[in-house]
Amino acid sequence: MSDKLTSIIEQLKTLTLLEAAQLVKEIEDVFGVDTSVSVASSGNFSSPVAPVVEVIEEKTAFDILLSDVPADKKIAILKVVRTITGLGLKESKDIVDNIPKILKEGVTKEESEGIKKEIEAAGGKVTIK
Repeated sequence: MSDKLTSIIEQLKTLTLLEAAQLVKEIEDVFGVDTSVSVASSGNFSSPVAPVVEVIEEKTAFDILLSDVPADKKIAILKVVRTITGLGLKESKDIVDNIPKILKEGVTKEESEGIKKEIEAAGGKVTIK
């Protein structure tokens, strides 16, 4: 790169963001160019000035973890666990006796909120993951 270009680059590095924006506007006016990026028309997806959009997917499947069962609420929670899981008495008792334990996996947000309300109404605590 020539000394002239190196000098220009060094000067550009010292510009504030406002000054850089004003410079771009002036270059557009003087040279009659459009510096806005049009990804669809240019096809250049690696342009350094192209906006980067990160897509964050909303979680749709949740796991319900039974995390606390007070001794005086064990029977009421056991009944709710049986209803929720569809398991027998022995299997449900094993869950309630061995906390923390996963009650259900891969449920919807609405279903997980409903389960949480049922368990909490019976006196237990759940964690939604």
